[in-house]
Formats: sequence, C-alpha cells, structure tokens
Amino acid sequence: MARRRRVYHKPDRRDPKFDSELIGHLISKVMKDGKRALAERVVYSAIDKANEGTDTVDPLEVVTRAIENSKPRVEVKSRRVGGATYQVPLEVAALRSEALAMRWIIGFARGRKGTPMHVALANEIKDAANNTGGAVRKRDDVHKMAQANRAFAHFRW
Repeated sequence: MARRRRVYHKPDRRDPKFDSELIGHLISKVMKDGKRALAERVVYSAIDKANEGTDTVDPLEVVTRAIENSKPRVEVKSRRVGGATYQVPLEVAALRSEALAMRWIIGFARGRKGTPMHVALANEIKDAANNTGGAVRKRDDVHKMAQANRAFAHFRW
C-alpha cells in the first residue's frame, strides 16, 4: 500500500506572450510571493537579452536548448535495505527532469549576486544553452554520482 496520497497534476498555465507551457512553468518557478507580473517581466526581458547577438528566428529556441542541456537523465535516491542506506541510481521522469533543470538554472541565476535578476537569468540561460554554466555542471555532478553508485542499481524497485 502506498504511503502517500496520489499526486494530481494541474494543467500548466501557458504564458500570455509566447503561449508556451515551458515559459509558463519557468515564470511560475521564478515567481516569489505571488508576484506573477514581476516574474513575467523578468523572464521576458531575460529571453530578449539571451537572444541578443543570435540570429535565431524562434526566441524560445535558446531557452529550450538550455533546459534540454540541463536536464538530468539519472539521479540517486536513498534506499534503506537491511539497516544500511544505499544511494541507488534511478532514471528521472520527464516532468521531474524538466523541473530540476529549471530549478537549477534559476537557483544559479539567483546566486549571481550584484546583477539584476533578468541579466543573471539571461546569462545562465546562455551558458546552459552552450553546455557550460552552473546548471550543466550540477547535471554532470548528478550523473557522476549515479555512475559511481551503479553497483547498487539492483536495489531499485
């Protein structure tokens, strides 16, 4: 019997400018204290700034590439077996990997002190799109941890 209740996912809110679920999700993650208008301004100006100097037709291409590059494929979860706790590598579900990638990009953008949030977010998106930056480094660390603990993969259930 499951220990927790079933999780019911609400349909994601699409953003008004691009009509994209991905950007709507990003806006919701950036938002603090229910200030959606401020979060929308920050995300839209970050997208504009990230697209400066590129000749792409689709303005969302840089954001989608950044999130794709930051998505983890595997992660480790703690499993308690016979009194010992093992770090068991598990594959990550699509929704969770996208949420982790956004969380890491936004977290590293917030960590860039001394710069406005839209500039920091734009720089982090550019870095992730180019396979550099904090979010991609974090993804690589998670993959290394899973690789190091692959001997315990048989504890997966």
